Amino acid sequence: MVSKSRGKTSSDVAAGSLASSPVEEMLLAALERGDDSFETGRYLVTFKEGATDQGVESLGAQGLRVADAREFAAQAVTLEGVSDAGAVVFPEIGVALIGKQPAQESGLNTFAEVASDSPIESIDPEYFAFVDGTFEEYLSTLGEEPERNPGEYLRGFIRAAETIAKDLGVVGQPAADTEAGAQVLGATWGLNACRVPPSTRSGAGIKLAVLDTGFDLGHPDFVGRPITGATFVGQPVQDLHGHGTHVTGTSAGPRAPAGTTPRYGIAYRSQIFIGKVLSNSGSGSMAGILAGMNWAIANRCAVINMSLGGPGGPHPAYTAAGQAALNNGCLIIAAAGNSGPGPTGAPANSPTIMSVASVDPPLNPSSFSCRGKIEIAGPGRDVFSSWPRPIRYKVISGTSMATPHVVGCGALWAETSSTLRGLSLRNRLMATARPLPFPSTQVGRGLVQAP
Repeated sequence: MVSKSRGKTSSDVAAGSLASSPVEEMLLAALERGDDSFETGRYLVTFKEGATDQGVESLGAQGLRVADAREFAAQAVTLEGVSDAGAVVFPEIGVALIGKQPAQESGLNTFAEVASDSPIESIDPEYFAFVDGTFEEYLSTLGEEPERNPGEYLRGFIRAAETIAKDLGVVGQPAADTEAGAQVLGATWGLNACRVPPSTRSGAGIKLAVLDTGFDLGHPDFVGRPITGATFVGQPVQDLHGHGTHVTGTSAGPRAPAGTTPRYGIAYRSQIFIGKVLSNSGSGSMAGILAGMNWAIANRCAVINMSLGGPGGPHPAYTAAGQAALNNGCLIIAAAGNSGPGPTGAPANSPTIMSVASVDPPLNPSSFSCRGKIEIAGPGRDVFSSWPRPIRYKVISGTSMATPHVVGCGALWAETSSTLRGLSLRNRLMATARPLPFPSTQVGRGLVQAP
């Protein structure tokens, strides 16, 4: 067991990131260096399948102080809570995070030669991650108005820590900021397109995880609904950004909201698991996300929503996590990204993770939706869902919004049979999708449909 109390100095971050270095500090340091690679300075070690325990032993043999997620309740490890650790292991997915300085001291970095008989599969740089698509906006808006300027935004975030962050929205698309409740009854266009209202399924008994910016735990539409939450970013689960609350609303919101509000949620009786892997500024790192994936798999969540993205890929660590999910009866479903017609981003571009594209109300591919590795499509343009109080509801667009439609329908399908888990569930979702007259690189097998 490693100590969980040692503080960090500014030199720790400047020298090259401890395993517990805060994401905002690392982002700010990268911006000040003029580094647009979006590497955090830390490394991710992916172990060979079935060799995690041997991998942990090998890290210890290198002189690293190792923290294990199994030392934490429900494996909800927080990187801020392992200050003395040179490495943090996520055993469910077979991945470890190593700080830059410990990596240099032990010789474990991307230049290290890995022996054929080593339990290590690969050593790769860790990258920052953002609300789906935001990483590209960080690059493209340098020098523009302060609201969209990365440097100014992050400096403001540091000064206003733990306050309500400016809403970054979901970039790469025209978002309609509808703050008032809808004036019609019925269901949203997305639920109707996916044939959710006629379904007799509710997601009862199915664990559904959302790895995002958290959730508004006091939202009136979810009063009395049990929610299991964990944070992986050093901030409370309470969502001060909005993105996570919106995604959760679509995938698992109520069947009959009060008043004239239309139905916007799919798996309204599912068991909700909220993993806060992105901060209130909409930023995070691969390690925090992998910690959330590890936690969701440890809790055997049948469907796991990842409406977030980062550069590069496919990344070995994400691919290993996706495979671990399938091996344990879980299915990770991720947003393809909003830089269309560019290629599918990470983690959705990993072969073991289901990638979701976006379609508009006429069921045409959304202009912002990425192309390439696409398994299925969901409604992503002008999606009405829950938002943190006092706004309560909002209409926004993006593949982030398409993904929870697939996750929610996945929970309904999982309810129909205990055999529909992991790869079987993925295959059923694709087999029952509504075909669309567009290339598979744009919509996959078609529009997701409820059972």
